[in-house]
Amino acid sequence: MKSVLTWCAIPLLASALLAQDAGTTQPKKKPARRAAPAVTAADVQSLRDAIAAQQQQIEQLKQALAQRDQTAEQASQQAQQSQQQLQTTQAAAADAQQKAAAAESAANAQQATVDKLNNDVSDVKTTLTNTAVGSQDEQKRVSALESLIGHFRFTGDVRVRGEAFNQDGTPDRNRARIRVRFGIDGQLNQDFTGGFAIATGSQSDPTTTNETLSNFFERKTIALDKGYITYNPAAFRPLSITAGKWVYQWQRTSVTGDPDLNPEGFNEKLSFDLHSPVVKNLTVQAIQLLYNEASGGSDSYALGGQVSAKLQFGLWSATPSFLILNFNNPNALLNVSASQLTAEGPGCVTPTGTPGGTCGFGPNGITNGTVTDASGKAAFLSGYDYADFILNNQVKTGMARLPLNLIAEYEHNLKAADHPLDSTGAVITTLGSQANEYGADISLGQIKNKNDIQFGYAWLRQEQDSVLAAFAESDQRAPTNILQNRIYALWKLRANTVAGVTWWHGRTLNTALENARRASSAVTPGSIEPYLNRFQFDLVYSF
Repeated sequence: MKSVLTWCAIPLLASALLAQDAGTTQPKKKPARRAAPAVTAADVQSLRDAIAAQQQQIEQLKQALAQRDQTAEQASQQAQQSQQQLQTTQAAAADAQQKAAAAESAANAQQATVDKLNNDVSDVKTTLTNTAVGSQDEQKRVSALESLIGHFRFTGDVRVRGEAFNQDGTPDRNRARIRVRFGIDGQLNQDFTGGFAIATGSQSDPTTTNETLSNFFERKTIALDKGYITYNPAAFRPLSITAGKWVYQWQRTSVTGDPDLNPEGFNEKLSFDLHSPVVKNLTVQAIQLLYNEASGGSDSYALGGQVSAKLQFGLWSATPSFLILNFNNPNALLNVSASQLTAEGPGCVTPTGTPGGTCGFGPNGITNGTVTDASGKAAFLSGYDYADFILNNQVKTGMARLPLNLIAEYEHNLKAADHPLDSTGAVITTLGSQANEYGADISLGQIKNKNDIQFGYAWLRQEQDSVLAAFAESDQRAPTNILQNRIYALWKLRANTVAGVTWWHGRTLNTALENARRASSAVTPGSIEPYLNRFQFDLVYSF
């Protein structure tokens, strides 16, 4: 391209130069002819400008050619890369074709297996259809069971206790104890409720569910603690009838029955909520307790009833109650077969004044008056027919968490007999009946919500034959014939956790009575016994 442009420019330059020379050199004379037009300086400059322009175009063409060559080189490189990729793709395609051929061969080989599996699947579908029908029936039964379970609730608690005893004249004692209880109760249908519970504790001691951490890491006993059914008809809600082994259904304190003891028998109750300005509720009930069945003799049972009311006087609410409970054939408690008492329990007790070999039931000792009857068997000096009056009061103090609580109780045994006072083995005088109990408990606070606190003081004076010792409070100095003080404090750490401390400070009321509890032989009959201090530190988790 360059050479062509050069050769095109040469004639133009030659012509211009010849024209220029013609203006300065004299030509030879020739025959006259027509004169040529004159070439001016402007024409020469124009020619030079044209040549310069052509040179510029030549340079632009050079640059364009260089760029084209560069582009062609890049295109060549890309073509080479594409060729390489094409070769790689062709190789992969060939490999894939070989694999496809192998897969086709394998598929043909497996076709027979697939056909067989299809037949098996058909059989399985038939089986699953039949199973599904059965599963639907099973699901209905499961749903019915879930519906039944939904009517029940789980309850229980775990208590860990540290306990210390201190009394002059006796060695100090320290022990750790545990109590575990678990129960289920709920609505059986619109008319019936029911439930059951299990708990730790000796099977032959109904007054405690504690187990001492002792006996070389042995497993602790657990047994049926409750089992009951209650009839409360939807057509007449004031009526409820309970049968089985159940918690106390009447107003009471631990004087007439230990808190851990669950009575057995029947209870019929009528409870009416009233809209009177003062009387808010009136309840009457009948009680039948079965505490010993004899196959060849008289059964032992208790019959009674209670009437109670709830009264409201502004900030003061009061619940007075009156109980009558008569025990038939209590002497069965003094004539027990040793086989009825498990080795883990307290075993047989032989009270004063009874024949040798007597096996009495007294989980915490027998402190009632006892004799030998005309037939030569052990017998109680008194009969037992409780008349128990309780007045439970609560006064609002203006602080919802700190109500003032006061319980006053007077209990009298209507069948108590006069007691002989025996200090030397010979009857020296008659003391009169030991039939009465007087008690009061005052506290401030409640244990309902987190961080609630309650602290209080209780006082008790309980004579020897006021109640049956076998069923009375197990934590006090003795079941009966005591003067007892109790100071306590409770703190609800969490919604389901309570910490508590209790100080029992008590002594035997009259050490001259038979079966009186005395700290040691150094305490002579008729002298004042040193106080027994019993400290309890509890942590209770409930659910």
